[in-house]
Amino acid sequence: MSKRNSQAAKTAARERLRVEREREAKRAKTRRQIIVAGSIVAVLAIAGGIGYAVVQANKPDGWDAAKDAKLVKPANTSGKDGTTVVIGKDSAEKTLVMYEDPRCPACAAFEQSVGSTVDKDVEDGKYKIQFVGATFIDGNVPGVGSKNALSALGAALNVGPEAFLKYKTALYSAKYHPSETEDKFKDDDYLIEVANSVDGLKGNKTFQTAVKNGTYDKWALVMSEKFDADGDKYGFQGTPTLLMDGKKITGSDGKNTPMTPDDFNKAIDAALKK
Repeated sequence: MSKRNSQAAKTAARERLRVEREREAKRAKTRRQIIVAGSIVAVLAIAGGIGYAVVQANKPDGWDAAKDAKLVKPANTSGKDGTTVVIGKDSAEKTLVMYEDPRCPACAAFEQSVGSTVDKDVEDGKYKIQFVGATFIDGNVPGVGSKNALSALGAALNVGPEAFLKYKTALYSAKYHPSETEDKFKDDDYLIEVANSVDGLKGNKTFQTAVKNGTYDKWALVMSEKFDADGDKYGFQGTPTLLMDGKKITGSDGKNTPMTPDDFNKAIDAALKK
C-alpha cells in the first residue's frame, strides 16, 4: 500500500469514528430527554393521582351527598317539597297528623296496638291521616336506619298509598322491627325483605331499585326537617306524637300519646267533636 493511500485510509477511519461518536452522543441525548420527560410525566401523574384522590376523599358520600342531591318527590305527595302525605277519603272533615320515627320503639308499640284501629277509621272516613317522618334517633343512637327506612317508605308511597300503609305496618311489626340500638334498617336488603311481605311491593323491581339507589334519600331528609319545624311550632320533640287541629292528642293521663285502642278512641272522639 502506498503512503498516500495509507494516509487516506486513516483519515477516512477517523471521519467514520467522528461520525459514529456524534451519532452516539445524539442517541445518548435523546435517551436522557426521554428519561427526563418520562420522569416529568410520572411526577405529574402521581401528583394528579394524589390530587384526584384528595378530591375524591373530600367529596361527600352517602347521606352527606344526599343533602346536595336533587329532590325527587314520591307520587301521592303534595306541597312544595312533597312532604305533605295525606291519606284518606276526601269526605273526611278532619285530619290526624302522625309523627313517627322508623326506629322508635314507642312508635312500634303504638302501631302494633292501635295501628289497625287507625287504619279502620281512615277506611271508614272517620278522618284522614297525615304522615310526618322523623329521623332523630339516628342522632341519639348513632346510625342511619331511620333515614334509610324513611327513604324506603317514600319508595313505597311512590307505588301507592295502600302499599305505603302496609309497608309502614310491616316495618313496625313485632316480626321485623329491631330494637332501638340495633340499626337494622340501615341495610337495603333488609328493607326489601320486609317489603316482600307486603302486597304490591313483593318482587316490585321499581321499588327495590329506588331503595338501592337511594332515590328518596333527599326527600327523607327534607321530611325530617318538617318534623323538626313542626316540633318547634307545636311544642313536642318525641314520637309518636298525634295532632288534630294543631293540638296534641293525649291519653287519659292528659300528657302522653294514647297507647291502647280504648284510650285512643276516647281521645279521638273528643277531638272530633271540637
